[in-house]
Order: sequence, then C-alpha cells, then structure tokens
Amino acid sequence: MGRTVWSVCGMCTVRCPIRVEVEDNEVKWIEGNPYLLGGSLCARGGAGVALLNDCERPQTPMIRSGPRGSGKWEQVSWEKAIQYVAEKLEKIIARYGARSVVVSTRGGPWQDLFKAFTFALGSPNYTNHDSACGRNVHHASLSVYGLGRKGFDLDIRNTEHLVLFGRNILSSLGVAEVNQVMDMLDRGGRLTYVDVRQTLTGIKAHRFWLVRPGTDYALLLGIINEVLRQGAYDKEFVDRYTEGFEELAAFVEPYTAEWAARECGIRAGEIKKFVEEIATQRPRVIFHRGWMLARYRDSFYASRAIHILNVLMGNIEIPGGQIIAKGAADCGVQPPRNFTSRVKKPEEKRADGVGWKYRHFDPGVGLFHLFYEAMLTEDPYPIKALICYRHDPLTCFPDPEAQKEALERCELLVAIDTHYSEFAWWSDVILPESTYLERETPVALKRGAKPYLFLRQRAVEPRFNTRANWEIVSMLAERLGLTDFFPFRRIEEIWEWQLEPTGYRPEDFQEKGFIPLTDHPILYPRDQLEGKFKTPSGKIEFVSRKLESLDIPSFKAYQSPARPPKGRYRLVFGRAPVHTHGHTINNPLLNELMPENTLWINQREAQKLGIEEGDLVDVIAETVKFTVKAHVTEFIHPEAVYTVHGFGREVPYQSRSYKVGLSDQKLMEGLLQHMDPVGGGLCLCEKFVTIRRSPQNPKRRVEL
Repeated sequence: MGRTVWSVCGMCTVRCPIRVEVEDNEVKWIEGNPYLLGGSLCARGGAGVALLNDCERPQTPMIRSGPRGSGKWEQVSWEKAIQYVAEKLEKIIARYGARSVVVSTRGGPWQDLFKAFTFALGSPNYTNHDSACGRNVHHASLSVYGLGRKGFDLDIRNTEHLVLFGRNILSSLGVAEVNQVMDMLDRGGRLTYVDVRQTLTGIKAHRFWLVRPGTDYALLLGIINEVLRQGAYDKEFVDRYTEGFEELAAFVEPYTAEWAARECGIRAGEIKKFVEEIATQRPRVIFHRGWMLARYRDSFYASRAIHILNVLMGNIEIPGGQIIAKGAADCGVQPPRNFTSRVKKPEEKRADGVGWKYRHFDPGVGLFHLFYEAMLTEDPYPIKALICYRHDPLTCFPDPEAQKEALERCELLVAIDTHYSEFAWWSDVILPESTYLERETPVALKRGAKPYLFLRQRAVEPRFNTRANWEIVSMLAERLGLTDFFPFRRIEEIWEWQLEPTGYRPEDFQEKGFIPLTDHPILYPRDQLEGKFKTPSGKIEFVSRKLESLDIPSFKAYQSPARPPKGRYRLVFGRAPVHTHGHTINNPLLNELMPENTLWINQREAQKLGIEEGDLVDVIAETVKFTVKAHVTEFIHPEAVYTVHGFGREVPYQSRSYKVGLSDQKLMEGLLQHMDPVGGGLCLCEKFVTIRRSPQNPKRRVEL
C-alpha cells in the first residue's frame, strides 16, 4: 500500500522541501512540497530516484589498501571502518593534540552536528566550503549591517525591479526563488541582468549589460554616483539609520556614469536611464546580494557596493524588499535545541588564522583554503587529520595538485559522502552516507519572513550498506568516548530532545512536512529599526567601524582588471540547471541530459583562431591541458571563455563521467591561496588560459 513521506531534497545545497510517494520500499513519485513550492521541482530533484538506484556510488565502507589515489580499496564492515578511523584519530590526538584535526562540511542547516563533533574532539577547526562560494558576500554584509549573508529574506515576488550581477538565478535553480522571479515578471516587475555572457536569466531580462570581465565593481560605483547625483535615494531612511554617508558621497564622486561606461564597455546613457527608472520604483528595488562571489580581488568591495545600493533604495523591512530574517523568538516560540549546546567550544586559536591573525574575518567557519598553509608549514601547529562531510575540496577549490601536496602531510583523510568525490578517491577511508531518500536528519529552523521548522524523513530503506549522517557521528562518538555529547541511538530520540523546548512533537510534521511558526510574514515597524543592526554603532555602516579599526578601508579605490595577453583569455565558469557542481555529473538521468561541458568563445575571437562551432579546442594552463568542443557565440565578452563547472572528473568508478569534459579548477594552477584579502573569497576568475584549435580535429576539406 502506498504512503506519503515528507522529506527534503538533497540533490543540491538549496534543499527544497519535497513530498515522496512510496510503495513496497520503492519511490514512485517526487514533487516539491505543495504547501511551500506548489509541487514544483527541478530536473535535479526529479533525478533523485536515479541517485537512489545508481550502483556507481559507494555501497559499503572502504579503507585504502594502496597509495593515495591508486584506486586500491578494501571493502570492510562499519565496525572495522569506525575502529580504523577512531584509532588513527586517537594516535594523532595523543601526539599532536586535538587541534590537529580539521572537520569540513558542505554547510547548510545540519552543519551543527559536525561542528559539535569537532568541538567535542577538542578541536576549534571546524570549517566548510564557503571561501570558494559566499564568504565575500557574508563578510560584506557583516561590515554594512552586522548581519550575515543569510540575515535577510528577499521578497522578490513583490519587488518592482530585481537587479542581478552575475547571479544566473534561473539556472542556479533554487525552485522557490525561481518561482518568485517568474511571479514577479508575470505581474510586471522589471529585471536587469549584468554578466560577461548571456544566460537563461539574461534572456528573460528587460535589460542586459554585457560587461568586461572583472568590472562589476566599476559599474556599481558608477550606479551609486548616479543615484546620489540624481537624488534617487531614500534620504529619510539614510539619515535615520546609517552613518558615513558623507564619506560615501565623497568617495564615489570621481566614479561617474561616463567613467563606468568606458570601463565596463556599455553606454553612459543606459546607466543614467536605469537610475531614472529605479528612482520611480524604490523602495521596492532589490539589488540581489548574490550567492557565490568568489571571483576577483575586489569582489568584497563589489558585494559591499551591492549592499550599499540596497540601503540607498531604503528597501529594508518592506514588502518587495529585504526583510530581516526572523527566528523562533520572533514568533513567541523557543528554538529547537542544537548539538553545539552540549559541548564547550575549544579556546585554542584556529589553524587557519581566522579570528587572531586575520581579525576581520568571521571565525565561525573560517577559511578552508588557509588550512593548506598550516599543513605545509605546521604553523601555528601541525594539521594531521581532515574529515570532509559532503565536501569535495579537490573539485571545489583551485589547483588540486597543490592541494594534494598539502594533504600528503596528513596522516588521516576521511570522506563521508553519497558519491565518489575526487577527495574521496584520494582519501584513506570512505564512509558512505545514505542518499537523502534513505536517511533522516535532525530538526532544523528555517529563518526568514515566515520561519518554520523542518526535517528530513526516510522514504525507503538503504539499498546498500550505507548510513545516515547522525548514525555515522553516533558510531564515532561511541567509539571515541564522546557519548556525553551524543548519547542518541535513534532519530526519534534526537527529534524529541530537539523539539522539547518548542512545545512541538515529531508527529506535528506529518500534516505538511514542516511546522509553520507564523501564518503571515513578520516585519518590524519601519520606524523602530534601532537595535536591529549588529554593527559596532548599531546603525547601517557605510563606513565600517570594525574595518577602519583594523586599518582596512571601507571603500577601495578601483583598479582596472588586467587584460589577457594576446592569444589568452580569462577563464570564467558557472552552473547548469541540470547539474550541481561535481555532485551530479555521473547521475544516470542528469548525465543523459548533459553528458559533457563545452567551451564558450566569442565569435570574432574564434574566427581569428580558425575555430568553428563544434570544433575540438585545446584549453591550456601552465602544465594542464583539456580538449573539449567549442561553442562559438557572440553572447560572451571577447576577453573571456566560459565553461560549466564540475566536469573533467578522474574517478574510474564513475564510468559515465570519467575523464569527460573540462575541469576549470584543474586549470587554475597557482590560485589556491589567491584570495580577496578583505572578504576571504578565492579569486576563481583570475586565470588566463591559451585556446587553440586542437590537432585532434579532422582536416577540413575544401569543396571544389
């Protein structure tokens, strides 16, 4: 007999709520939660069944039996794998101290579990992937509002104008966000899109600006200048809730619309017309803060300029604007318990230097890439163990060969994942996690305008000898003598312990798959926002007191990006709506939809190089070369070439994706420590590559 299971998708980091129909331990149907998504789900979510039934994923724990990366493994029981990991950790901790252990995750609502495990071990070194994603956005937001990257909900559905800088929102594909964009467009809202290439989002836009790569900051400065020149800002809001406006105005004075237009390669009149337009639409104008801004050395300041423009629009705490994310307390409810409440955070300084050497960075998760320096130098102390949960640094971060050089200094590498990541292939132990349809997760709180509690329920029993994340932590905690931190043996025990202060029970999730904490959006009164901003001044800070106290300027003078040398091009990358980074490239259904990536190249540049559509081209860095098909188009800036991230994998067990396509991160030689010095995000779009028509192409025949 069939049954309905409420769960959460695990095919990407958005984690959409879903409804699953199950019969005889088989998944028959998956759709978006009808109460939150109206049944909508993307292609990746629909391919969850293919992941479930895929035999090319880890099926049982494995311990390396040959050199790292050799592909020689011994399949073992869970008891033997846990014993192996625990013994290695105990020896490392006895010799180097608990601080020598680093634990990293993909991030998201359940990272609390692994953070608590790290602290219970006695290590301060919990981290995640975010320095290759949203750290610049997060740190910029903190510097302006005192609130982090997720401190605001964007009410896109009700906005009058959405402005996107490289945020390919219709391809990156959070279903709820896409639904909001389409609803906004249907009701007559405007969309402006800025990028170095045309995209699915740009096609839907009312205004598309093809800008020179690396000049986003210039365009933002020109827009701010023009907003101030036209008086197109909310003076009352700025006067009441901000400080540093005079300094901002003085700084942007030289950066006129005419200057920005020359720098970016667009027309000054278009910038002025755009500002005239948003002047009539504010405060319901949103400059999207972006998700991933690990691109250039000034991406922090570009992100900060986006936040400043939102403030100038006066769009905070209004329908159609930025709504401060509310929590359980705003609804008169106690929040669910979290695991870090059961442990004391170690006082030892972090090995990545965040919080003491780099005092301007948020020490919460630090910066993963800086641990490599500690591995190599043993300064401030040795790093000898790395555990990665659903995080593949060899795909996520630049220059995998440089990473491996540092990883060789570690005595233990553990991968916990649902698939064979490239890091897993290089590891000592693989602990296979059950797919999201086969596992439960702890309760989590979704903050926002309408907060709610949610969890993932198991839809079917595991196909193979895999375990849920909480089960893996439970086994490790028991073997390492950490049961005070994690005494739970059943998921129901976890749920009941977490929910006790809230007054809710696990069965309360059965009606809708989540527990709404309010029936309507919660907005603070606009005239009572004092105290809502967690900056040193308590106001929105155009001039950041924290940065200035550390001799870091709040505004950075613009520096024009280097142009690529003749015959070379700036390598940029992005996402496809049917794939999630490197996680889904081998998925049977999604691989069929998109089995390989290509290299976009500007039509005029391709003509110079004798390259035609579909030709094989060589993409060359210093010592790395890939050969892929060319996509010749006029819709990319001539200084750039573009590819979809996640391909070029070298895990033989993944037969569909093995050595297929181009790996952008492997071409990024020398960029592992190349970061925005103020935001901490890596500069992933600052690599120049050589392009040539490949000799593998057949010779062209001339028709007589």
